Amino acid sequence: MPLGFHPLDLIIILVIALLIFGPKKLPEMGEAIGKSIKQFKKATSEIAEPEENKYNKSLADLESLEREIANKRAAAEAELRAAEERRRAAEAEHQQTSASSEPVNSEQTSNEPESSRTE
Repeated sequence: MPLGFHPLDLIIILVIALLIFGPKKLPEMGEAIGKSIKQFKKATSEIAEPEENKYNKSLADLESLEREIANKRAAAEAELRAAEERRRAAEAEHQQTSASSEPVNSEQTSNEPESSRTE
């Protein structure tokens, strides 16, 4: 039981509060009390929590961000490698199709310059 009250005691207290403050004001008061308790708990937990824990939490957040950045960088690099491989494959395919469509002349494939060739 909260604060040692019995259920009957709580019902009597709520009925008296309802009679005194009315049905419109009672929910507003309950909300205000709830917010006050929440702020009080937050303040006491901040005081009780050592500063070192705060730094450890922020350090853990930074480490998780660094891991996320490293994963995204690795994915981007893999994407770039795959795009480069696709480009090279397309270029090789283009060279094969252009080489097969043009007749190969033995004079064109020779590495010697024209001036040094003997006829």
